[in-house]
Amino acid sequence: MRGGCLCGALRYEVHNQPSRTTICHCKFCQRATGGAYLVEPIFDASEFSMTEGRPKQYKHISEGSGKDVYIHFCDTCGTKLFLTFERFEGIVGLYGGTLDDPNWLEITPQNSKHIFLGVAQKGTIIPPHVNTFVEHATKNDGSPLEPTVFDQPHAIGKTDPQ
Repeated sequence: MRGGCLCGALRYEVHNQPSRTTICHCKFCQRATGGAYLVEPIFDASEFSMTEGRPKQYKHISEGSGKDVYIHFCDTCGTKLFLTFERFEGIVGLYGGTLDDPNWLEITPQNSKHIFLGVAQKGTIIPPHVNTFVEHATKNDGSPLEPTVFDQPHAIGKTDPQ
């Protein structure tokens, strides 16, 4: 599957379905996408390659982990294409909407999770049977946190932790 920026100066390809897809509701992802959340398919770096152009990089310090997050973007049209992480070396997180066909992603309850529901926008609907987390899915030391799984669609509202 291929993808790229708005102006076409940057193109990439991935060679398999992602190992997982994270739907992130954190304030950083809301601001970075201009939307309620980021659909972020995760790939091993070996399964991702740039095929045209070279993106610029912006380094951001994560408010959650204190670690560096690197945003790779087109300096002509401003499209953010992918993320790399100090905390998670060897992986690439795509901005899912930059795929030529975002519907190519096979997102299921078994291969996805929703994170940072504690700051999710009110009215966001979380699908049933998916692992969800108030913050990240792991502690800074890498140990997993216990997910919450809803039995039916769940609307983020005033009673959710903020």
